[in-house]
Amino acid sequence: MLLLGSALAHAQVPGPRRSVSAVRVEQPPVLDGVLDDAAWAQATFTTDLVQKEPDQGLPATLRTEVAFVHDSDALYVGARMFSDSPADIETVMTRRDESGVAERLIISLDTWRDRRTAYSFAVTAAGQRVDWFHPSDGEYSRDFSFNPVWQARTRLTGEGWVAELRIPFSQLRFNDADEQVWGLNLNRYIPRRNEDDFWVVVPRHVTGWASWFGELTGVRGVRPSRRLELLPYVAGDWQVDSGRNPRAGTPYDSRRDWAGRVGGDVKVGLGPNLTLDATVNPDFGQLEADPAVVNLTAFETFFEERRPFFTEGAQLFTGQGPTYFYSRRIGAAPRLLGDLKSQRDFVEAPRASTLWGAGKLTGRLASGLSVGALAAVTGDSFADVYDFDTAEEGRVKVEPFTGYGVVRVQQELGGASVVGAMLTGVHRGVSPTGPEEGLVFNLPRQAYSASADASFRLGPGGQYALSTYAGGSHVSGTPEAMLRLQRSSARYYQRPDQSYVRVDPEATSLSGYTVGASLERVSGETWLWSVGGSAESPGFELNDVGSLQTADDLEARLGLTYRDTEPGPWLRGFEVELALLNNWNYGGVRQSTTLSSTASSTLPNFWTGSLTATYLPRALSDVLTRGGPLMQTGQGVDFIAELENAFSATTRWSLSAKTWRYETGSHGYVLGGSLGVQPTRRLRLSLEPGLSSFTEEPQYVATVEGGGPETFGRRYVFGAVDRRELSARLRADFFVTPDLSVELYAEPFASSGRYHRFGELARPRSRELLRYGEENTTREGGKLRLVDASGAAFEVDDPDFNLRSLRSNLVVRWEFRPGSTLYLVWQQDRATERALGRVMQASALGNSFSAPGSHTFAMKLSWWLPVD
Repeated sequence: MLLLGSALAHAQVPGPRRSVSAVRVEQPPVLDGVLDDAAWAQATFTTDLVQKEPDQGLPATLRTEVAFVHDSDALYVGARMFSDSPADIETVMTRRDESGVAERLIISLDTWRDRRTAYSFAVTAAGQRVDWFHPSDGEYSRDFSFNPVWQARTRLTGEGWVAELRIPFSQLRFNDADEQVWGLNLNRYIPRRNEDDFWVVVPRHVTGWASWFGELTGVRGVRPSRRLELLPYVAGDWQVDSGRNPRAGTPYDSRRDWAGRVGGDVKVGLGPNLTLDATVNPDFGQLEADPAVVNLTAFETFFEERRPFFTEGAQLFTGQGPTYFYSRRIGAAPRLLGDLKSQRDFVEAPRASTLWGAGKLTGRLASGLSVGALAAVTGDSFADVYDFDTAEEGRVKVEPFTGYGVVRVQQELGGASVVGAMLTGVHRGVSPTGPEEGLVFNLPRQAYSASADASFRLGPGGQYALSTYAGGSHVSGTPEAMLRLQRSSARYYQRPDQSYVRVDPEATSLSGYTVGASLERVSGETWLWSVGGSAESPGFELNDVGSLQTADDLEARLGLTYRDTEPGPWLRGFEVELALLNNWNYGGVRQSTTLSSTASSTLPNFWTGSLTATYLPRALSDVLTRGGPLMQTGQGVDFIAELENAFSATTRWSLSAKTWRYETGSHGYVLGGSLGVQPTRRLRLSLEPGLSSFTEEPQYVATVEGGGPETFGRRYVFGAVDRRELSARLRADFFVTPDLSVELYAEPFASSGRYHRFGELARPRSRELLRYGEENTTREGGKLRLVDASGAAFEVDDPDFNLRSLRSNLVVRWEFRPGSTLYLVWQQDRATERALGRVMQASALGNSFSAPGSHTFAMKLSWWLPVD
């Protein structure tokens, strides 16, 4: 109680709020970056920005003047940024929505005046526009999926640089009132001085943003837009195979890989506060490939969403707790395709399910109620199959007609506190009496989830955060589908040494729940802390439209942080964090304990570094044997070190290293880094290399019959795998203008794994392996022959691999008018799973460029048509 009372006494809250007024003009200024229009002569310029870095609270070292005018259609911002050395102003050009190391001005607007959310519009000295949305009260809580259509012009002068912005009211959401009063903050960042200046400074030790804003007044006679925007597109692509013909010897050998599409998006304002986005025959292709990974676990790999329809407004579909909505489920590759490929000689299936259309309703009402609703429909997907021995060809349904629905509402309670609720639903066209056969019966027919959550900011200045959530799921379908879920890696009901769940082969539904709560001190000068816990029942399931790696979890966590944000002679700031995490299953078995400590600091030259040490004691895992009995995990430690130079540096670099060692024999290291250079203001080059060399032991290999009674009649086969991995992400961006760029992304990747030291689990709850003799282990024809101590021999698939891959994109992007863009794209996707040579050879990455694969050439033209 004494600690809590002391913390409350030292809480800091916003003081008197600054204010500036926008002037209504009949003749708006011409957007040319000069500020010589009559409109600007009527405006009042605000100045007196204050440093947050490097010397918090002192006046800015360089003068900045900003003014606002408006007409009935748009808000105009005029700004003069003075400099003592105009020739040294950073004017490097960057990709859209990236500011890099260019000097910039940021305008942040809390148009709802809710002191929680805000829009930010940034323009660099080179004229590049960047925009984002703050979904919560945090300066770095940023959602870059916000993509409004607005304009900016900049001009270098003998005194510094000038910026002129036009932000249409149609791109903002605000209350219907005769006069608007909006929250406002201004930010000028000067990289060469490591200087960050604000109109209103949020202290370093405080978590907050919009709640500290000043006020923008004087916006009169403006009503929220009931706009209509059309974005039709035409697109086409052509795929060419290189180094191979995957259809050779099949009836599909002469098939041509080209396609054309016509579709469009519609954005409609429903009243002053809601927006309906609809898309017909959408083009949901990604302009940047997913990173290459080798996943030897039983769990799915989740990738970041990049499709604009789903990224825009994504924060409205996110609450506390598990991920109920993972948008990449919609239009994903058929999820049971791997099962089909294991049954047939040749399989050709679409890379993604056919998405017929989608719609999305988003917005915020004047009452503070945020709404997000999404619906999407995908059609049947089929794979062509062929058997070389029988010359039998066919067509198999791999994904049925599916409808998706997601709804979330969130009510603001004031002071950054909110409560929310969410519903999701999936319905597949799988009928027990229908013509579908095989795979689609393994998918649930219906899947629903419901959840509620709340987050309360407590204490003076909202320095404490209390979060709670609860949710449930219900999935139904054929017995085959439910059996697959029961036996999946998320729950492993078939584990033979547990008694609290059982496999029901006749079940036609599966239900579960989750609950959780946490209490944190999120703001304070020195001490921060957190305590929390959560539970996910064994039957909890979200993977039809959400993401969930494992259910059957009970978790408790504690965290304590000491920090100093005041610059000193040796450090500008430092932080030390201790964290303890424990996890059990519903049988009371402790599955893991993690004790970690992280120390991080910022040096006087603004370099940052951190060191993390983690200790994991022995525990019992219910997933290592992949449906078998419990297996003990070994104790061990790992260390992570990171170092990067100042964010303001023209040449940016970072280094990272991780090493670990466990008593089971696992050990190794991972090295990584990045280097970004800007040889000219129009060209940027970056490289992110990665190198790893490690041994994982024990690594699961297979489960086969013939084991002893101690392991319930089965052999759980493990080995040690020596992994080597080399990768490099390369990017080259050339900017003709801020609106015309040529962007190259390439990722050569090499990875190998060599298995040895095979053995089988001796007994449950131990990590002892009954070793097989290495001298009797043979490999032939993709099979691994193993012989146990009694002389019994059996075969499993050879798990060794040596792969090379290359994923690359070359994109020409031209925004030829506001909101209208032309894309020209060349994509490469090359891979081989049986490469020659070692990963650590210098030629390993180079070999990926000659691996067999495909080229795809595509064009897309979209035209933004605002309709008044």
